[in-house]
Amino acid sequence: MNRHTGFDWAAMMRAGISGLGLPPGEFWRLSPSELLLMLGETGPAPMHRSAFEALAARFPDLRETSFKGDQP
Repeated sequence: MNRHTGFDWAAMMRAGISGLGLPPGEFWRLSPSELLLMLGETGPAPMHRSAFEALAARFPDLRETSFKGDQP
């Protein structure tokens, strides 16, 4: 862990260069977001359709006003 930035560059380099097999030049051209995308998500799973439909039923969109460009 870098004591100045709080970012563990050594772990990121191991993951990108050793884990993903990236050449060092390619690793350093990636943004942190691109590297994290390549490493995969570790967050919660996406919402299933049934959960989305239940949420939509609980909080329906209300069309009380017409916006510019809306067709009747």
